[in-house]
Amino acid sequence: MSRIVVCGGSVLGLATAMMLAADGHAVTVLEADSEGVPAEGPGTWETWRRRGVAQFRQPHSLLSRFRLVCDEELPGLTDRLRAAGCLPVDYVRHAPPSIADRGPRPGDERLMAVTGRRPVVESVVAAAAVEHRGVEVRRGVRVAGLRLGAEVVPGVPHLTGVRTVDGAEFPADLVVDAMGRRSPSARWLSAAGAPNPPVAEGDRGFVYYTRYFTAPQRPERRGPPLQPMGSVSLLTIDSDNDTWSVTVFGLSDDAPLKSLRDPDVFTRVASLNPRIAPFLDGKPISDVVAMAGIMDRHRRFAVDGRPVATGFAAVGDAWACTNPSAGRGLAVGLLHAQTLRHLVRDHLDDPATFALEWDYRTERDVAPFVHDQFEADAVRVAEMDAVRRGEPPLPADSPTARLAAAARSDPEAFRGLLEIFLCTALPAEVFARPGMADLLEKADVAARPHRAAGPEDRARLLATLAP
Repeated sequence: MSRIVVCGGSVLGLATAMMLAADGHAVTVLEADSEGVPAEGPGTWETWRRRGVAQFRQPHSLLSRFRLVCDEELPGLTDRLRAAGCLPVDYVRHAPPSIADRGPRPGDERLMAVTGRRPVVESVVAAAAVEHRGVEVRRGVRVAGLRLGAEVVPGVPHLTGVRTVDGAEFPADLVVDAMGRRSPSARWLSAAGAPNPPVAEGDRGFVYYTRYFTAPQRPERRGPPLQPMGSVSLLTIDSDNDTWSVTVFGLSDDAPLKSLRDPDVFTRVASLNPRIAPFLDGKPISDVVAMAGIMDRHRRFAVDGRPVATGFAAVGDAWACTNPSAGRGLAVGLLHAQTLRHLVRDHLDDPATFALEWDYRTERDVAPFVHDQFEADAVRVAEMDAVRRGEPPLPADSPTARLAAAARSDPEAFRGLLEIFLCTALPAEVFARPGMADLLEKADVAARPHRAAGPEDRARLLATLAP
């Protein structure tokens, strides 16, 4: 039996701990926030304050990959989420009306999701982790740095645990960084003599304005959750216990958007899209909450075939993070944790092989979802900026853009696009399917129905933003 320390006790850290403990490892989770976890269920929305998670009350989606990994690796967790009021979501049911063939297909069940607000979801996962054999969760414990042991690769630091701010030490055969996008692990590794991990990052410049609503009857969805509208985008996310969120987001340096903090202005702007208007008829259960400064970032912990350190693995946002409009963070993070579980089974007793194989499997199996989102973010930023300057945006011509165009009328393309969006298949897998190349070749990416874009749209937006 090996000892594993997981730094970070949010959804991903706790789920990682349960997966590893299920294989017989003794796993200790160290969480800096000291506040205890309320009883699982909708009451956590009002009562739980997670000061270490800036986006705790921002919208979250548990995409289909999240449910699939739960069902494979954490049996019973989906049922607990449902019992706490989390909502089953059938994305196939909302196919565009332009698709004539609306019959079911084999595999549609893989696209089902169960989703909810972050505090509710995390309370369920936290309760399951406390009950899980082999998992010890310590809250109010802040990690300050790393313990080092004898090198297993010459010149490469080897981690043997962590030390906390009060001087306590936690020995471990593996240190898992699940501390999210603000993780200080790169600084710790540097202090231990490791080279800086290669980083690709950029502030895509998005700012988000969100409000939550509730009603006895959930509004009927009349379009995809994410709907671009000129220099802003609108996002509606179903949540638990008859709640949902509406988000308007644009470029962070677009000064007029600051008016969206006013609930009346927020409602006027979101109402510009008739498909969104029904989502505004519920009872508001929050103010308009703003969030900005979200980075797209991807780090690698191997350089030129040598690991940055051994005895270490960063998972989820601590490894790579994307802007939250696509809601991929938890789904991709849980896929990453599943990848870690399989690798620990194979190579934990060989730290040098483990470190390089972790980099390889991460880049092969998980990173394509991140790179796909980077590309989508860059395209959307260019569109928003063009509209803001009064210029028509150039249509994006990429395989994903062509797939989106084909998905307006073809049921197989629609499902392929869903699989990429819901993280149940890699883009390369979808593009390689029989007949897909011909479908993409014929797709008209210049046709952009139901997307308002152009100078006139910008003028209307500015008029609506005015007090």
